[in-house]
Amino acid sequence: MSFPAAHNVDRHAGYKKSRLFFASSLALAMAGFNASMRANTAADLQRIFLDPIDKVRSAEMIGGILGLPFLGYAVTIAIGSPLLDFIGMGLLLPLSGIFFSAGMVIMMLAGTLASGPDVYNILWLGALVTGIGWGMVETVINPLITTLYPDEKTGKLNTLHAWWPGGLVIGGLLGVAMSNFGIGWQVKLGLVFLPAALLVGLCVGLKFPPTERKAAGIPAREMFRELFNPLFFILFASMFLTAASELAPGQWVDLALSRTVHMPGILLLVYVSGLMFLMRHFAGPLVHKLSPVGVLWFSSLGAALGLVALSVANSPVTALLAATVWGTGVCYMWPTMLAAASERFPRGGALLLGLMGTAGTLSIQFVLPMMGSIFDDKKVELAGGAAAFQALQPGPELDRILGIAAQTSFRFVAVLPALLLIVFAGIWFYDRSKGGYRAKKI
Repeated sequence: MSFPAAHNVDRHAGYKKSRLFFASSLALAMAGFNASMRANTAADLQRIFLDPIDKVRSAEMIGGILGLPFLGYAVTIAIGSPLLDFIGMGLLLPLSGIFFSAGMVIMMLAGTLASGPDVYNILWLGALVTGIGWGMVETVINPLITTLYPDEKTGKLNTLHAWWPGGLVIGGLLGVAMSNFGIGWQVKLGLVFLPAALLVGLCVGLKFPPTERKAAGIPAREMFRELFNPLFFILFASMFLTAASELAPGQWVDLALSRTVHMPGILLLVYVSGLMFLMRHFAGPLVHKLSPVGVLWFSSLGAALGLVALSVANSPVTALLAATVWGTGVCYMWPTMLAAASERFPRGGALLLGLMGTAGTLSIQFVLPMMGSIFDDKKVELAGGAAAFQALQPGPELDRILGIAAQTSFRFVAVLPALLLIVFAGIWFYDRSKGGYRAKKI
């Protein structure tokens, strides 16, 4: 059942759309800020806590910790999305700020709460709690925005998701500045308390609408029925690869590439995030010209070429050029994938949006540890064995080995968006055979 247009206008009249959009943007900026700080402090966590546990496998261990928030996200959004209309957006969004803060407190106190190998478990727990908070953010904001702006889904989701890289930029610049002033890693992680507190305060007394599906009177059984559409399964599987192409290298870039490009790798993340922040505000005209699937095809091409270029970059100039190609490629992937799923399957509501997010973040949980494992295996191979690597002292030879290992791990990820060129080309031609891409309405 669908309501007449006049009723749709009245349905939103009682909601403060600009404040709801701002709260959603702030929540996503908080998540990006926190991710940037995690990437910025990864080398400190590895050196202080993980090298003493197992120097040979420490990169794989820190890769696992950096991937844990994505697992927490995936589990939370998978459970929360189908239950969103029962739990309520007004509860989950402010609760996300509390979970972000709790996760950071656990990580900050890791050395106090445990010692020796047990510190890894504390860092693991803190990262997981943070991921649960992040999952709460995305469980709410994507169906919220598609509900408030049913005729502008792709444009509004891209504008909203500009604040993920916006948060990365703010966190990255602050992290570098704080490092230059000798401020410790605990203080960097603790800064997430500021946006978290602001978010909680902003949500007090704020009225949230029902989801688009519920407002249209579509029963839950029809929402679950959309899961069995073959095209949704293709989009769901593709989300694994699009997310891995964007998010895994972003979390790994500071730790892996700082030696090879002779500049702080976190500055590359800041630069790429700045590009994404600007470009996502102009997604609407591009999508209208190419269609969402056309945008995704060109995005995959840029992502693959950029990751290959990053794997061979050996100076600040070549690193910035490679990062520009990669950043332009991955810029529109996440929000356009969400919008494509929502526009093609609006009856799937929050469930399908949540599953798309779950697919994206689960991929990081697998890809980041794999990047760390490839890094570790290559460094041991180049050194001539585990014992030889452990005997290496800081200097040019160690830097050479770690640099080659980092480049090898980035070449591995470049394969993922290359596979998507085939997938999106197939969908693009299928749409053209049916008269072009058309968003469905309910």
